[in-house]
Amino acid sequence: MRSFTYERPTDVQAAVAAVSRTGAKFISGGTNLLDLMKLDIERPSHLVDISRLPLRDIEELPDGGLRIGAQAANSDVAADTRVRTRYPVLSEALVAGASGQLRNKASTGGNLLQRTRCPYFYDTAAGCNKRDPGSGCSAIGGFNRIHAVLGVSDSCTATHPSDMAVAMTVLEAEIELLDADGSVRRVAIADFYRLPGDTPHIETVLRPCEMITSVFLPPPPSGRQTYRKVRDRASYEFALVSVAAVVSTDQGAISEARVAFGGVAHKPWRSIEAEAALTGRPAMMVTYRAAAEAAMRDATGQGHNDFKIELAKRTLCRTLAQAAQAS
Repeated sequence: MRSFTYERPTDVQAAVAAVSRTGAKFISGGTNLLDLMKLDIERPSHLVDISRLPLRDIEELPDGGLRIGAQAANSDVAADTRVRTRYPVLSEALVAGASGQLRNKASTGGNLLQRTRCPYFYDTAAGCNKRDPGSGCSAIGGFNRIHAVLGVSDSCTATHPSDMAVAMTVLEAEIELLDADGSVRRVAIADFYRLPGDTPHIETVLRPCEMITSVFLPPPPSGRQTYRKVRDRASYEFALVSVAAVVSTDQGAISEARVAFGGVAHKPWRSIEAEAALTGRPAMMVTYRAAAEAAMRDATGQGHNDFKIELAKRTLCRTLAQAAQAS
């Protein structure tokens, strides 16, 4: 690990000011950044520790939504009674996302900002445009079993690792950002992440000196919320495919549906196509399969990951069946 300097600001404005210096990065739980520093992938010269800023609260909003502080631990959010009862898809995703020890340490903001990555990203001898822009992507033509099937480019085929972000996408969360000049803006989570294009190293719309201060959840949607994760092992592991779904039914027909996938793209993937194929249709397997076909219509495998397309379809069908049955 390379040498670096360190400071712990006492308020949010001091924190965003501190990170404006060249080579500075925020550190919160450190569950992603410290690993990357040890592997000489991330090389900050200055760390700004924001883990003790007063951003841990989970607060009620007048409209019935919730405001989750950026420093709220994943375990605290998952266990919060309001989250469990009103946003169960988020609680389920968080519990599926990591080991208990990591959930105790990982923060909400840090989870959203963990790097989109694959094994080649960790291998400094391999080409990776995300790690070293212009060096190529070794996953293309290489071993790509866990890689993306939607939204890929010739520069990167890595998948976003967060379970929490998939659930927040289907809940239509907004992310609050504070800039060094004191200005505050909110960005819908659907607009927060970028597809790789020819600049895969730029993963979000976050500006250089901005910091996530909180996440706003709107009032809970009607209907049943469900999260399903398919992975190689039941213990701590990234998703091969995951699905977050919200389904409302009325007299046997689907009146409203929201669908988001994880593990299939460079960012959490909201499927408007699947939602359109579901709304107003009977809550039955043939409808779910039609929605799955619509969701994966533009999916493209690269050989080893061809199975992901059918796996995503089947995972969506099973998730929708479970949600519709209980709604």
